[in-house]
Amino acid sequence: MFDLSSIASRLAYICSGGGQNQCSPKTAALRAAAAIVAIVILTTAAWHPPLAHADGGASARGKTSASAPDDSSATIQSHAQQILRALSDRHANNWVRYWQARAACDSAAAHNAPAAAPRARVLLTLTASLCAQLDVLLGVNPADYSPRGESRTVGLLLNEPGAALGYTLFTGYENNDVFLIDPLGRVAHTWHIGHVGASFPHAKLLDNGNLLAIRRSGIFEFDPRGNIAWQYRIRGLQHDHHDFLKMPNGNILLLVRGAKTHAQAIAAGANPELVHKKNGLSYEYLLEVRPIGASGGEVVWEWSPWDHIVQEFDPSKPNYGVIAEHPELIDLNFSLESRIKHKPVPLKVWLHINAIDYNPALDQIMLSPRHYSELWIIDHSATTQEARGHAGGNSGMGGDLLYRWGNPRAYARGTLADQRLFWQHNTHWIPTGMPGEGNILAFNNGNEFRGYKRGYSSIDEIAPPVDGYRYPRSAGSAYPPDEPEWTYAAETPADFYASLVSGAQRLPNGNTLIANGIARIIFQVTPDGKPVWKYVVPLDKLVNPLRSEPVHWTADKVYRAYLYMPDHPGLQALDLTPGAYLENTPDTYDLTFNAAIAGDFGDPLARSDFDIYLDDNNKDNRRLIYIKQPCAAEDAQQRFFLHIIPADARDIPAGRQKYGFDAHDFNIKGNDIKVSDGHCIAVRYLPDYPIERIHTGQFTDAGHLWRADINLNE
Repeated sequence: MFDLSSIASRLAYICSGGGQNQCSPKTAALRAAAAIVAIVILTTAAWHPPLAHADGGASARGKTSASAPDDSSATIQSHAQQILRALSDRHANNWVRYWQARAACDSAAAHNAPAAAPRARVLLTLTASLCAQLDVLLGVNPADYSPRGESRTVGLLLNEPGAALGYTLFTGYENNDVFLIDPLGRVAHTWHIGHVGASFPHAKLLDNGNLLAIRRSGIFEFDPRGNIAWQYRIRGLQHDHHDFLKMPNGNILLLVRGAKTHAQAIAAGANPELVHKKNGLSYEYLLEVRPIGASGGEVVWEWSPWDHIVQEFDPSKPNYGVIAEHPELIDLNFSLESRIKHKPVPLKVWLHINAIDYNPALDQIMLSPRHYSELWIIDHSATTQEARGHAGGNSGMGGDLLYRWGNPRAYARGTLADQRLFWQHNTHWIPTGMPGEGNILAFNNGNEFRGYKRGYSSIDEIAPPVDGYRYPRSAGSAYPPDEPEWTYAAETPADFYASLVSGAQRLPNGNTLIANGIARIIFQVTPDGKPVWKYVVPLDKLVNPLRSEPVHWTADKVYRAYLYMPDHPGLQALDLTPGAYLENTPDTYDLTFNAAIAGDFGDPLARSDFDIYLDDNNKDNRRLIYIKQPCAAEDAQQRFFLHIIPADARDIPAGRQKYGFDAHDFNIKGNDIKVSDGHCIAVRYLPDYPIERIHTGQFTDAGHLWRADINLNE
């Protein structure tokens, strides 16, 4: 009978630095193969090999004590089997297999088998031997499995044992690329999706390897090369509001922004002093769209908060009622009153819903209305007609609010002392299979209307009191719970603060991924709050990564980040061969300037103070390039205007229809313009709808400095 303990010891010696016998690739492969065979034998339930006792002696044949499983052995055996499954997954590319196996190796190495568990000790030795040769087996070069130096200020700054090893997806606010980085901070894949133009850009990886993203003119699905695989446009509406998701049935759920005029808001019971007289009141509603073909879709379900309001302001108007008696309804005037108390300017945006999520087990949808500092849950099983009323669906409540949490003030069931959420983002259910499944996770920004903010951020996990399809509460009280079940905040709370945007995600190992969108920091913390992975996104507004030092937060932000584990099906369709570190990417402004001077974009469309070129080499990524040489900083100080007249006037967003053009003005304060080496250059990406004419130039309060009129149909 083989003595696997002796085999394990020998495998650990071969190629070890201590043995001064470094492996050749062939020897390393043989060592790994021997370890695999030994692990397979040891983890086969049908046969239990004799193992060495803790004192070094061999166990007696037939003794059950030697082969009886122990807790540590079972845990490490599970990790060993995960390693073998990752190595044998022929459907995954080698980099995915490497990170799958690497994660299992790290989990196994974190266990400290006690002396009384010889089976576990042998397994640990064998897995360590195999894990040391993963790169040889899979033909990959993981380079240094650590951060790239303590002196760095961007890129990967922390990577400790215990981090969930996966691929992180993010994009910048004004960047035109979506990046997927590996656990070492190297670019594994990039989607060039063209001008996003959305107010809140982010993207999500689909199971087929495509990318779902919002752009100003609609929601788009891009294949791995950045080609549009499907698109859905809503003309005349600013519909790109914050969030979207693909449902299990293949439909797309998205937020759309609509608007009520001042008169319409007053007719519904809004306080006239609180509604913007010129712009009225904008709000968000939900659409569920069934994709049709490569370009189009059918709206199959709708929900609007405007159908579920209550107001105590005007008894002569509809929706009048006692706020405290109707927690299932939305107080129309709540956010408006909160704003006006601390800033005497009427509010233009009523709810500012910034997140949606779907729970297939309950067939319910979660919403995050920022201006109410709470989260809401509604019933998706109600039909569109039922969703307009107060009965129907699994809950029997139609489209009314089933649950709300975070700010009992919003329904007259509490005070400021009872408020728990403060302009939160990314509220969602923790998915099935994750630690905390079924609970709710939220990035609690800590910001609010003046007088209500707390000044620090936290990640809060809430356990909702679900009972069937409803959420019970005691009569006359706020919805439970009183406090979150788990919270992450900095040791000095103010050290972790993102006034806007941002998100969080629960990971399979219990860690939580956190994206501080304002600081552009993506990091992981363990359940006890210890940071184990940290990446600072090196993006500058409208410039692909180029800095070795951070820039001011207004230069660019990261709306959210998502981590995809190596077994995610969407990764199987991608070539994940790691490329350069993002912070090493050349300055695209200088590259663009050189390309223009070399004539790569043809002759200028117009010559004025600035020469204006059109780069339409990518039809989904057209851009105007403004160049002046020689040029000094003062030449770029004045504001630029860019007015676009679409071929179809319906493509003008609703708020700009009255002007007859789509405005994209910009200035140097936003870092849209670069001045260096005696030249100035600005790059502005164009919307993806057909364009007839462009009016552009610079202006001051006194009028135009220069103007260029460009007809793209000529």
